[in-house]
Formats: sequence, structure tokens, C-alpha cells
Amino acid sequence: MNLGPTGSGGPSGTSGRGFTRRDGRKANELRPVRITRNFISHAPGSALIEMGRTRLVVTAFYEHGVPSFLRNSGRGWVTGEYGMLPGSTPTRKVRSERFRSIDGRTAEIQRLIGRSLRAVVDLARLGEQSIWVDADVLEADGGTRTAAVTGGFVALVDCLGRMQKQELLLGWPLLGSVTAVSVGIVSGKCILDLDYAEDSRAEVDMNVVMVSSGQDARRGGRIVEVQGTAEPAYKGQAAALLTRRSFSQKQLLALLKLARKGIAQLTSLQHKALGNFPLTA
Repeated sequence: MNLGPTGSGGPSGTSGRGFTRRDGRKANELRPVRITRNFISHAPGSALIEMGRTRLVVTAFYEHGVPSFLRNSGRGWVTGEYGMLPGSTPTRKVRSERFRSIDGRTAEIQRLIGRSLRAVVDLARLGEQSIWVDADVLEADGGTRTAAVTGGFVALVDCLGRMQKQELLLGWPLLGSVTAVSVGIVSGKCILDLDYAEDSRAEVDMNVVMVSSGQDARRGGRIVEVQGTAEPAYKGQAAALLTRRSFSQKQLLALLKLARKGIAQLTSLQHKALGNFPLTA
């Protein structure tokens, strides 16, 4: 299922008039998006998600048992893992398992994936079973963590469908859909879905996760998580001139409005990829 660049108008600073991005998009446009469902035949749930040049494979597997803190609770668990293939970046990315540990960025992304997906699952209806959602980056050009959440939801739905067919669930556990997108401020402009070049020079970088159900999907839904930071910026060549930029409440609201627009489009694409599959009970 495909979605080309779309969108016109938007919050102040996002209309794109007089502002052209290197790939020709307006400030409020997503990159071309494609979600390929059931990409890995062995996995109960899987998806290939492509957002411009960023491409990830996401799989979902279930297993009996839960982490120790949930044993004998009758509740299940959904968690995420994230990794980048050695060829996913311009210089070789060393596999984390080589050092038997993961870096802080990877740990942060894994927690984000898990929190986001758990927001739309009634864990009591899983029983004491765990679902692992694994996101592997094939090629990175910005927005990998948000793509992992968006594609991860599609894989999760199909995994739950397999569990339902095998009568492993105590009821259909999905409460809605979850989607994520990046927004930021580059050269003073609020923009949607940053690629790597934009992210690397952004004054503000933000990831937004939202959940929706029913009619909420058209409006982008409710906020699960916002990760937003004003980035350090160099003025001139001297490191001594390093300053930390900041952003206003007005800019924050403009970024959230822009994220909601992108998430509504991505949610629609998720639903199209899943066809008539029931998303909620």
C-alpha cells in the first residue's frame, strides 16, 4: 500500500510557500510511504515499511510466559527490540551483539516501541503470554524509530490474528491503532517527517506517538508520547560558540498540529494495508 507526498496548508510556518526541501516536498508533506504486509513468511506478523529511503522490516512473534514481574498476574506483555544492519548507514554499523550490550540510543528506541504498542493492547486479554516486536533497519535516512512503531503496529495486528485463530487469547485485545511520526524545526520552519540531512541540522527534533480508534483516526488521535528537544547549534566554526536553542509554546503547538496531520495520513495507510481486518473488538 502506497502513499505519495500529500498535504497543503497547515499551521503557521508550515505551508511550504517559499520553502522547498531538498527532495521537493513541502514543509507539511510526508515522504512517499509504502507498507508491505506479511513480508516475512515465518513470522506470525510482519511488515516492510518504507518512508522515502528509510526502510525497516518489523516482525512479531508470541511466546508463552511473561517477565518475572508479571508472573501469576494473568496479564501479558508486549515489548520491542530494535537493531540496524551493518549496511543500513553510510559507514558500517557494528552489530550490538558483538559487544554483548546495546547502546543508549537503541535502548531508548526499544522502550519507545514497547510503550507505544502496549498503549493499544488490553494486556489482560493476552493471558500470560508475551509478544516480541522486532524492528530491523535495512536502510536509515531519518525517522527509523517512528517507522518502527508505525510498521510494528501492522505486524502486531497480524500476530494477534494468528493467536486468535489458535484460540490463545482471552478476547480480542486491540483497543485502537498506534502511529508515530517525526516533526522538527529546520531553518526556522516547522516541517514534517524529517530525513537524515534535515534531522542533522534541525533546531528542534521531535517524535510524536498517537493512538486512535473509530472517528479519531481522521483527526490523528490522542497523544501517547512526545519526545522533543531543542538541539545544540554551532554558530561559526569555533566550538566555543556552541549555543543551545530553544522553542516557544506557539512552535510546540504548531509541531503537534503538523504531527497530527501526518499521523492521520499514516493511520489511514495502516488501515488500508490491513484491509478488513478487525482493529477493535
